[in-house]
Amino acid sequence: MCQRKYALELVSELGLAGAKLAATPLKINHKLTSIEFDKQIPLAGPTVDRELKDKGGYERLVGRLLTMTRPDIAFVVQVLSQYMHAPKVSHIKDAQRIVRYIKTAPGLGLFMSAKASKSLYAYCDSN
Repeated sequence: MCQRKYALELVSELGLAGAKLAATPLKINHKLTSIEFDKQIPLAGPTVDRELKDKGGYERLVGRLLTMTRPDIAFVVQVLSQYMHAPKVSHIKDAQRIVRYIKTAPGLGLFMSAKASKSLYAYCDSN
């Protein structure tokens, strides 16, 4: 199961065709917070992450991500979907990072053989 065409359409519709590639779907040790958390524990710094005005765009983007054919992004999409009720600007940037990650290998997907087999094969990269 590969959705290469769908992935490339998603990249071009978001205008990220010329954007830098992302090596991982989410930055390492990146913490996502909610609006309520930010109100209780203000961040020390000049920038304040504000709530998105267009929640519909965020909902559409997270809903369109390829979690069924791309298990490598399933966890990150699940985490982003927890903020659907009140997304912030940082959340939409993280969702766009996932699209830039998908852009690195748009043809990546699950392989399902046409012939019936009762054997399970798994491959692991030892790096």
